[in-house]
Amino acid sequence: MQWPSAQPPPPGTQPPAAYPYSVQVRQTFGQPYSAAPPASYPPPPAYGPLPTHPPATQLHTNPAAPLTAASPSTTQEPAKKKIDWPESVRNYVQRSFQTSNLDPSVTRAEMEAKLKETISYANDQGHMYSVNWEKMPLPQEMIKEERARARALQQASHFSALSISPTSSKKRKSTDFSEGAAPPWRNGQNRLEDRITFNADKRPAPVEEAQSKTQSKFQKQLEKRQKRFDGGYKSTYREPTPPPSDGPVVGTCETLEKRYLRLTAPPVPSVVRPERVLRQTLELLKRKWKKEQNYSYICDQFKSMRQDLTVQRIKNEFTVEVYEIHARIALEKGDLGEYNQCQTQLKALYKMGIKGKSIEFKAYRILYFIHTANRTALNDVLADLTAAEKEEEAIKHALDVRSALALGNYHRFFRLYNDTPNMGAYLMDMFVGRERLAALCNICKAYKPDVPLRFVTEELYFESDADAAQFILDYQGQDLLEDRDGTVVFLTGKAKELFEGPRKAAFSRVDIKGQI
Repeated sequence: MQWPSAQPPPPGTQPPAAYPYSVQVRQTFGQPYSAAPPASYPPPPAYGPLPTHPPATQLHTNPAAPLTAASPSTTQEPAKKKIDWPESVRNYVQRSFQTSNLDPSVTRAEMEAKLKETISYANDQGHMYSVNWEKMPLPQEMIKEERARARALQQASHFSALSISPTSSKKRKSTDFSEGAAPPWRNGQNRLEDRITFNADKRPAPVEEAQSKTQSKFQKQLEKRQKRFDGGYKSTYREPTPPPSDGPVVGTCETLEKRYLRLTAPPVPSVVRPERVLRQTLELLKRKWKKEQNYSYICDQFKSMRQDLTVQRIKNEFTVEVYEIHARIALEKGDLGEYNQCQTQLKALYKMGIKGKSIEFKAYRILYFIHTANRTALNDVLADLTAAEKEEEAIKHALDVRSALALGNYHRFFRLYNDTPNMGAYLMDMFVGRERLAALCNICKAYKPDVPLRFVTEELYFESDADAAQFILDYQGQDLLEDRDGTVVFLTGKAKELFEGPRKAAFSRVDIKGQI
């Protein structure tokens, strides 16, 4: 086998020299390796400059030259990774340099630096596509915000230094310890017997003296602070507030009409009307209510009267009359919040034995608890009724309403609704709608496939067939009414599922502001 002959080097290159490293030969197993001295090499010949520079991939290295670190000028820099800019980022950059968005206080160099920082951070975190660049603040806005934050921090530090410097002197003063004295825990003479048996010169000041010193220092500080605001020293001592009197307030105000204002301080007699003036006010409000029917004004005036009665601790038949009239007006206007407040006070006044329309308002309470579906409170009211009270017309009617609903006898319920004493019909109006839904569901179960609309009108006590039809239409029942030979019929067989959902929603628990 013949080895190929060495090819001559190409022109312009250095001929290869002999291999510069010597091979170590071990003569015996006990003999260590011996290194041959390195060979000396002649200096490389000088060559003229080449006409063109070859690319980095075609540079030749001298195999005979020793291995050394490459110079920075000849080392190839790693290629930078190309960033794929999303379209939203490009739009963000263009929007930053629009003329309408530029700010004279922010230079272009600052904007470019902030843009580079923002985009580079998003790219390093891998959020280039997840960031909402449409809502990202512009670089000039971020720069202005940073400036404002820096100014705020600078001002805060300035004010904190001003506020901390005077208070720091309060921790230790020259009057607390003698100058140059060591603290107690470093005093070698602070022995147990010294703490138990005091000498005459070591005995501490009395507690009263220490307290007086502390109060005097605090008083001086308050006076200094007062001087800064008032321009001079003023005493901060105030006379103690006299304790409230044990007796009730006696009003001296002669004004008949007065707006209601919630009390935030003890009542003043000059703005409180006595009972004599309140009686005149009640007669005036009665006439105005019959003539004007302005509920906002009447309610405000009655609340003001109730407040004057409360602060003067007036609890008599006149007080009961005021609460009863206000409760009736509130019922008429459907204001259950004010009605409940009046009813609560009336219950306490009746319990005190003050005469009034207790039978009427006990019947209202029963109907109210039926409306709110508060069975616990309803049972408590029924337990408090006497045998004589149960025979009264108003209370007997309320009990019959409760019995009819408990038995599901909607026919009797609507007959009772038609014959309600006093103002109980206003309370029944608040829950008659849900009872009509429940009765309509029962009719759909019992009468199939249809019934005349007139039957629904009479059973559910509508004023006319038009009202009954409108009630059905309010619950998307337009397909359940048909005209047969001049008679409108209600398709009960198809209507059951339509009214079940509204019935369940109507019987959910009622929560009213001010309820008892």
